[in-house]
Amino acid sequence: MRIGTTLTNYIIDNQRHIPGATGEFTGLLNDIAVACKKIADVVNKGGLVNVLGSADTENVQGEQQKKLDVISNQIVIDALQHNGTIAALASEEMDSVYHLPDGKPRGKYLLLCDPLDGSSNIDVNVSVGTIFSILKAPEGVDNPGEREFLKPGTEQVAAGYCLYGPSTMLVLTTGNGVTMFTLDRDIGEFLLTRKNVTIDADTREFAINVSNQRFWEAPVQRYIAECQQGREGPLGKDFNMRWVASMVAEVHRILTRGGIFMYPMDSKIQASGKQGKLRLMYEANPMASIIEQAGGAASTGRQRILEVQPEEIHQRVPVILGSRNEVKRVAAYHA
Repeated sequence: MRIGTTLTNYIIDNQRHIPGATGEFTGLLNDIAVACKKIADVVNKGGLVNVLGSADTENVQGEQQKKLDVISNQIVIDALQHNGTIAALASEEMDSVYHLPDGKPRGKYLLLCDPLDGSSNIDVNVSVGTIFSILKAPEGVDNPGEREFLKPGTEQVAAGYCLYGPSTMLVLTTGNGVTMFTLDRDIGEFLLTRKNVTIDADTREFAINVSNQRFWEAPVQRYIAECQQGREGPLGKDFNMRWVASMVAEVHRILTRGGIFMYPMDSKIQASGKQGKLRLMYEANPMASIIEQAGGAASTGRQRILEVQPEEIHQRVPVILGSRNEVKRVAAYHA
């Protein structure tokens, strides 16, 4: 496909090569794109429409919700519940699975999403985004529950994110590479701007929250210490550090110029009784799929993220992803 092709035409063209395709998947991706355009518009207006600041509520993880968390979640629901492309929806911002209203047509897919990743940054005007993951819905189940969502990341039909930064970009994989689209606000369409995205196997850049260093496990302590030793150390090269506290922004940087992103297990997380910081179904699985499709790797430190069998929809896991050789190095240190 040529640069400048619309997202809709790109999806339709790819659909032609799938035997038995009905257009439902195309419709679902279009619905997601519409939701992302609406969220981008609200994020862009910010204080002009009084959407900054706290919503004075907590999500199921006990985290303070921002006004835009709540607004973005509702935008996703409104965009997807009427058109017969999904059978149910699960969101980081909701306690349980969202069942479609009675009388609404049911589709062949399940959607999981983080409606506004990195929302702690919204008040300081730093890039945030929407992350989504698509699974096949079970046949013959009108109102899929949590059990139907509990599939490993290897069973994702598609995954992607939308980055709300200086430009709005939608990044997508349907299991055959990674493609980037940029929103042209003049015509209201996502246009193809980069295809066959690949990540260099080696890197000189790492992203980690160093304020947690005293809590890290020994393998991560070792790796970061070696990065900081630079060319005089065992890795033989100088590293730069980055940290945005928005997974969408961190992953987008890796797709653009390589790197490794880590939110590993640490003693503080263990003491809280959690299995990690980031959500397996809403963040780790879709981002791991994108990273692997671009030639990178994604691990918990102890196993491939996409092979983790989820036990509940809000499950958390450690995340180490990015340039393949560095992720393999960190995983080897854990081993």
